[in-house]
Amino acid sequence: MEESEKEQQPKDTGHKISRRALLGGAMAAAIIPVSSSFAKYVPTVVPKLPVPIDPTKRIGPGPSKLGKRSPFENPVRKPSDISSRSPLQDFYSTITPADLHFERHHAGIPDIDPATYELLIHGMVERPMKFTLAELKRFPAVTRTCFIECAGNFRTGSEQMTPQDILGLTSQSEWTGVMLSTIFKEVGVNPKATWFLAEGGDASVMTRSIPAHKGWEDAMIVYGQNGEAIRPAQGYPARLLLPGYEGNMNVKWLRRLELSDQPYWTREETSKYTYPVHNKIRMFSFEMDARSIITYPSYPQKVDKGWIEIRGIAWTGRGKITKVEVSTDAGKSWSEARLQGPVLDKAHTYFRHLWQWNGDETEILSRAIDETGYIQPTIKQLIEARGTDIGGYHMNPVTAWRIKPDGVVLFKPESYR
Repeated sequence: MEESEKEQQPKDTGHKISRRALLGGAMAAAIIPVSSSFAKYVPTVVPKLPVPIDPTKRIGPGPSKLGKRSPFENPVRKPSDISSRSPLQDFYSTITPADLHFERHHAGIPDIDPATYELLIHGMVERPMKFTLAELKRFPAVTRTCFIECAGNFRTGSEQMTPQDILGLTSQSEWTGVMLSTIFKEVGVNPKATWFLAEGGDASVMTRSIPAHKGWEDAMIVYGQNGEAIRPAQGYPARLLLPGYEGNMNVKWLRRLELSDQPYWTREETSKYTYPVHNKIRMFSFEMDARSIITYPSYPQKVDKGWIEIRGIAWTGRGKITKVEVSTDAGKSWSEARLQGPVLDKAHTYFRHLWQWNGDETEILSRAIDETGYIQPTIKQLIEARGTDIGGYHMNPVTAWRIKPDGVVLFKPESYR
């Protein structure tokens, strides 16, 4: 800032309150309750910061190279040793900011130079080839919005759990890249190839077997996320995108694809990502089942009697969400929620339901229904279908929130083992 600009700034008057500031405060206090009867229900958690100086008395910062959030907004991921979870309760729409997209690592985030990046495609193909990042970007590009969800996206056990704690391992972005079918045509995939291996360039050398038909249908190699280069934690400079499939199969830092006529039975798909179903072991359960969660009201929010707009997200790996039903009486009756368009294929869908709470203790729940007719199950129905040794993968039970007479909202944990 130039010195002349500094001189133009009014000095902080400290403890003195100007007449204009008083008038401004009085006007704000008069406007807020009238402008929105739902204002007091907006689920914001504002950090305690020093009261700012009247913005009409100070010239603010000028243009900058990189934008940043308001100091009053502080959404953060919740990390563990191997993952970090998206703050679902803090989002206003279905797109996850790139820096808040959930992470799941098997050996940390590799540092890959895009100038030396290469993707090898070989096996049952006519022309084994390597592609640089620049060469991948020369193919016709496609942009689509879809979610990614970790197969182990489920936690329970405490009433003091937020949507982020329970299932924060799902996020949604607008992805840009090249259709894998385009690359398959370029290398001449053998029609008898029914599987392909995807291999990552991280220290775990993550590998998964994927049906070739998925590569022909809607799989992509993506290098863009929400309008910018894909973030390192999401697979920079390029990752595989398999809309609707479990997260680990969307191999990050993609470096090799090998075509075959059989699956590869890799470490990750034999020692992990399998789970018991009664007396058998289920492998290769690709699509994520329909699911939903109410993000408002939820723990640790508190509500008042009166009209409340219940909000949340629903999704399915098998197509589109066709309906979300909400119960405000612990599952005794259900009402259809309003879906916010556009409702996209294999994407998070925002839902809303207006409800008048009379102050009695109750439970609120949501359940998703997709275009295959699948209805999100309760934990009891999951146990009946899979047995008591249910494992921790592909858990998608209905989630309930308890609302106490004083307005406190708590998660309702349910035992499943």
